[in-house]
Amino acid sequence: MHTISIDTESKSYKVHVGSFIYEPALALYEKQIKHADHVVIFVDEAVANLHLDKLLKPLQSFLDTSVHICRLPAGESSKSMETFMACQSFLLEKGCTRKSILFAFGGGACGDVVGFVASTFMRGIPFIQLPTTILAHDSAVGGKTAVNHPQGKNMIGSFYQPEAVIFDISTLATLPNQQVLSGMAEVIKHALISDKNWLEDLLSYQSLENISEEQKLSFLVKGIQVKADIVKADEFEQSVRKYLNLGHTYGHAIEASVGYGNITHGESVAIGLVISLQLSEKLMSLKEGTAKKLFNALNAFGYSFEPVLKQEIDQLIPYMKRDKKASFGDLHFVLLEQIGKPCMKIVPVEEVVRAHEQLRKWSKEVHK
Repeated sequence: MHTISIDTESKSYKVHVGSFIYEPALALYEKQIKHADHVVIFVDEAVANLHLDKLLKPLQSFLDTSVHICRLPAGESSKSMETFMACQSFLLEKGCTRKSILFAFGGGACGDVVGFVASTFMRGIPFIQLPTTILAHDSAVGGKTAVNHPQGKNMIGSFYQPEAVIFDISTLATLPNQQVLSGMAEVIKHALISDKNWLEDLLSYQSLENISEEQKLSFLVKGIQVKADIVKADEFEQSVRKYLNLGHTYGHAIEASVGYGNITHGESVAIGLVISLQLSEKLMSLKEGTAKKLFNALNAFGYSFEPVLKQEIDQLIPYMKRDKKASFGDLHFVLLEQIGKPCMKIVPVEEVVRAHEQLRKWSKEVHK
């Protein structure tokens, strides 16, 4: 079991990563869990059908009281105010108090909404993140919680750190391919902002299926460590934490425009990464051809760029202008001076239009 420390201004906690680790990891928090007056598991309904028993057995081995279980809609659709209010109602109906503890058991969407619930119920109660997807290796760490709004992604939320993150990667074996693609996009993002050699290693694979479980674990731990270092330096996204949004400005716009749940978050980010690298070649000193190399690798891995062909730039720009990094109508993008050296840059709208049109040309070549 790998253990990574997350040290922030507001709290320090551990991320535990490994296979079949619920029993030993939960034992580390047995005292805190037993002192809770109510234990509540909010679980993605798809995850509940596959993995709930793996979590319940070690919990019930040391708990004298029953565990309340609330199933949430699977996927991005759960990140809504309706789900948020339903969770709050569930806690009130069960008589939960400030001495209760919550578990967020599922993918990134589940973790985001349950974290927001925990941060606001009675002004904040403890919760533990139990991510079950590759994507959630990123979203479960660092304390960002949120729900979506029809006008933009993650527009309503808070910064609220968990008590711990327990990432049992044995759950990844049941992930559909689309969720593997979604999660690996964030892994590639971590490599882009931190380590040229790591990026080259990732892009050298002909298929994501060729990555062994041991190598995948190594990549995930590496990604979590990249995020840990950045969050330690900037918990509330005032400076360097914005670098974790590489690919997200355009990616969030694609995701919102297509419709939440119609494309995964990671698939949107993958598209946004190519746009960011195109802009980095044009406006920064990133080596020419880097964006096309990434596009080719992502296409080979199975990422689809069809959404770029279906969405006109006029549909996307309003979403980008509502991005949380935007200000005074300017578009703020995370770009790369070179691989491993991210920066923030105000990007003229016309440059985004040019990048969008170039990506459409590339996409037409592979989606004939």
